[in-house]
Amino acid sequence: MNIIVVGNGGREHTICWKLAQSSLVDKVIVVPGNGGTAFENKCVNVNPKDCDYIKEGENPYVAIAKKENCRMAVIGPEDPLADGLADEFWAADIPCVGPKKAGAQLEASKDLSKKFMKEYGVACAASETFVNKEAACEYVKKHGAPIVIKADGLAAGKGVVVAATVEEALAAVEDIMESGRVGNAGKKLVIEDYLEGVEISVLAAVSVTPEYAVSGNATIVPFLPARDHKRLMDGAKGPNTGGMGAVCPLDDVSADIMEQFNKDILEPTLNGLIKERFDYRGFIFFGVMLTKKGPKLLEYNVRLGDPETQAVLPLMDFDMAAMCTSILNGTLKKFEFKWKPGYQVAPVVVSGGYPAEYKKGCEITVNQQILRESTAKIFIAGAVTGRRNSSEDSLLTSGGRVLACSAYGSSFKEAWENAYKGVSSVSFEGSFYRKDIGLPGAAESGKL
Repeated sequence: MNIIVVGNGGREHTICWKLAQSSLVDKVIVVPGNGGTAFENKCVNVNPKDCDYIKEGENPYVAIAKKENCRMAVIGPEDPLADGLADEFWAADIPCVGPKKAGAQLEASKDLSKKFMKEYGVACAASETFVNKEAACEYVKKHGAPIVIKADGLAAGKGVVVAATVEEALAAVEDIMESGRVGNAGKKLVIEDYLEGVEISVLAAVSVTPEYAVSGNATIVPFLPARDHKRLMDGAKGPNTGGMGAVCPLDDVSADIMEQFNKDILEPTLNGLIKERFDYRGFIFFGVMLTKKGPKLLEYNVRLGDPETQAVLPLMDFDMAAMCTSILNGTLKKFEFKWKPGYQVAPVVVSGGYPAEYKKGCEITVNQQILRESTAKIFIAGAVTGRRNSSEDSLLTSGGRVLACSAYGSSFKEAWENAYKGVSSVSFEGSFYRKDIGLPGAAESGKL
């Protein structure tokens, strides 16, 4: 079958790479894709701007899927999910991996998400929601610091501030609600208690519809726990980023911790999805803080995480396309999940200056011999095909996070060494990366 994948980041490159390994898949249509998917086996990038067959007013993704005879859609990023793209695919009789619009609001609105957690007993931090700046500031002064300030809407990772002092918190309220830095996303504010601990990410497959709930087939199946490293510099220092690398699985996450996560977070979430009668067939990301009182949910994302996907999917010892089919047809409970023993480490290489201003259009060179020796796989995030200093098409940087080098090892040490050997094969002007992904002291402890 042909599958359409929506998106152009490192997560989408990884999804396409994994789907293409399936014997069930003939072609993966990537809209719009990037410089990595352009060269991936079975993958074809399609830019809607180049499709003269798309009629005025027609959804371009649906039009492309029909033109390419796609029998399944997979949506990577959160924005199209929040806008209801999954609903449009289903309306066009194209089964879609990704929640419909109603369920996607669990990420699109922090306020709605917190109400959902409280309603269904999901373990999380206490919080209050504000639409008035003065009331928010008064609450901060009474509550004290540390405290967490969150813009209600989608803000591309720029809407959360962990404030160490009351002054920082008040400045964050002013910045989000008044400056317009995050646009309409900041008109409503969620302020929540600060949780001390260590963060983990649990990605999961979800198959929930009212019909599956009645038949007993509604389920959420967690993947191996992973950890993202958000801070720019070694030792979890510097500004927050979209993610400087990920590792999977985690030696500090025991079976007992996962059992408590299932009991206090996953199962109440499943109950809530069922009670709300959501049509949620896709993936969910649980951002979790491991505290002294057990796992607490920080946030839901209604898709796979990035760069966690680049560390988790390579460990899948099963057919991802078959898993997606089981999500769609209500047989996920019966699907057999097998995982490779060992570890995956995926450091991210970024453009100089990121997460602030950075240069684009730098040519990326890769020493293929070193890359082969490393056994690492490069997943492109912010690079496109183009011509700079050569007569042939090459990869040019187009984003802050440029690529991840993801490598496997039977031990963490082996995976780490392989990944960083892979990183050493890559060069472009101003490139920068953390040198401690997965090492002791690299994880953000949650302490200020």
